[in-house]
Amino acid sequence: MKLKTEPQVLKCMLAVNLNVNIWSAKRKLNPDDFVHSELPPESLATLGSKKICDPKALRIFATLKARAVNVLDKSGVRFLGGWAIPEAKAAEIVNSLDMIAEEFKHAKDKFMKNYDQAVQNWITDNPGWEKIIATSVVSADYVAERIAFNWQVFKVVNPSGRKKALVETGLQSEVDNLGCTLFNEVAKDAREAFNRSFMSKSMITRKALSPLKNIQQKLYDLSFIEPRVAPVASLIQSALNKIPSKGAISGTSLLMLNGLLTLLNDTTALTNYAQEIIDGRSNDSVLDCLVKPNKAKKGTKSKKSAPKVNNKLESLGLW
Repeated sequence: MKLKTEPQVLKCMLAVNLNVNIWSAKRKLNPDDFVHSELPPESLATLGSKKICDPKALRIFATLKARAVNVLDKSGVRFLGGWAIPEAKAAEIVNSLDMIAEEFKHAKDKFMKNYDQAVQNWITDNPGWEKIIATSVVSADYVAERIAFNWQVFKVVNPSGRKKALVETGLQSEVDNLGCTLFNEVAKDAREAFNRSFMSKSMITRKALSPLKNIQQKLYDLSFIEPRVAPVASLIQSALNKIPSKGAISGTSLLMLNGLLTLLNDTTALTNYAQEIIDGRSNDSVLDCLVKPNKAKKGTKSKKSAPKVNNKLESLGLW
């Protein structure tokens, strides 16, 4: 199907590509490393790798990469091998990446300054294996080229002219899948939040609400992606508004939150309820069903009339 107009979602978002390279500190094991041992033939087994530097010295880079991924996951949705982010939040996100990049640079400078000594310490800490480490040591310049933190922010536009037909189908497919991707990410976050803070609990602290607030904010910021996103964000906000402003959370409030997390984890049921909200059903009615399951059967549309949700969410005229 050819696109007649640019998908509306592309006008509201930017794409981010994150490139973080971390040196593994590993080199391939060679037969010469085992001159006193008989090795099986290559048809039977191949050699693995050896560490030529303490892996603990490189942990900081993986930690900083994880922080960058978390920043992008929190505000964006996976898209084109990177993330789609709301254009309105681009400055905030780039600022966060800037700060992480600065920490990464300082960590790299510190590591490279101490690289030669770190390798020597690793050799000393592994008596009897000094030779197989020393013979595989690489230069500091080699290592420096393999540690890097970069990202690119760019605008995705629908092509025009002769090349339009070559790429528009693939781009449309990626855009069409954004809704599914977003709801699947929400389901994953809801599942993790439930397992971490709600499962088998008769009482929770207010800190446990943070994942729900993050999900609500993410959906609110990305509401341009799919018509059913905004109703879900509104539903979560309505649930949060019903929670007492102080103290621990238990009883009916906790039951409602458990039901909400369960609903967020079920993408089909969630999009069905979101469609009903679009059609005029109140948030309170949906939340009431989460607390009183028996009423849900009476208040929810029958399977016959419930909106059909396929693996690929329909555009509902958004693009």
